[in-house]
Amino acid sequence: MNTFFSKAKKIIIVVLILVFVFVLPLLASLNPFFTVEFGTLGVVTQFGKISRIANPGLNFKIPAIEHVQYYTTQKIIYETAEDPAQSPFYNTKQNLLQNSLLQKENADTADYPVDTTTKDGQQVSIRFTLRYSLNPDKVLWIAQNIGSQEKVAERIVQAESRSIARNVAREFPAQELYTGDVFNYQNSVAARLKTNFETNGVILDEFLVRQIKFSEGYLAAVEQKQIEQEKVKTEEFKAQQEEFIKQQKIIRAEGEAKAQEVLKQSMDPLILQKMAIEKWNGILPTYLGGSGEIPMINIK
Repeated sequence: MNTFFSKAKKIIIVVLILVFVFVLPLLASLNPFFTVEFGTLGVVTQFGKISRIANPGLNFKIPAIEHVQYYTTQKIIYETAEDPAQSPFYNTKQNLLQNSLLQKENADTADYPVDTTTKDGQQVSIRFTLRYSLNPDKVLWIAQNIGSQEKVAERIVQAESRSIARNVAREFPAQELYTGDVFNYQNSVAARLKTNFETNGVILDEFLVRQIKFSEGYLAAVEQKQIEQEKVKTEEFKAQQEEFIKQQKIIRAEGEAKAQEVLKQSMDPLILQKMAIEKWNGILPTYLGGSGEIPMINIK
């Protein structure tokens, strides 16, 4: 009896496994109803041919004949990071075709930084964040000419942004990028991306440069150059100070000489005699010899 129940239990387990593996997916595929989440669109195909757009809400399809592929029309992030797996935008992209909710929640992408060179040959590593969305009016065209949303992310967003970010950096000297001319670089990349994206049914929302990382050798050279420049500025400042002090002395001396000259020219003998009388204390000077007369002061 125990052997019979043991065998029956094993058979039931096997049957349940077969039901879960084969029957339930089959029943799900035979379900004529499907839901499209807000912020997404469904592209319905019939025997591999694109048939129509399925808008958000409850929709109907012919089981086993029509299939649905989902596209997110909300804003999507593509980011380059030192460790993509640690980025909040990193997704494994598994089972995205099951429903539109999974497609929407896993649309963001994280990737490695873009390595390139500047106009003067300096190695740089660029980290940026790119925000975009699919043009709802071109979703059928996208499905026909590019493929799934994952193909759009790979073939258009990833390929174009990395290529343009790399090539535009080669148009800028390292010094310009290092000293803060990032906005010119950022705007140049964004302008080219916008044109290329629009051609493929993608709308660029924003391209943001988060960091441009330079090699250790370049940073050391820049630091040393700044030190030398500070030394030169210090010496120039000292020289300017000395020249200023020298000019002050010359001006002061010239002023004093001019004052003496003006004073000399303005001295009238009568005025000087009057000044001498005013300062006289009433004591007559004593002279040895002479007639004994006290002469008045006469300055000529």
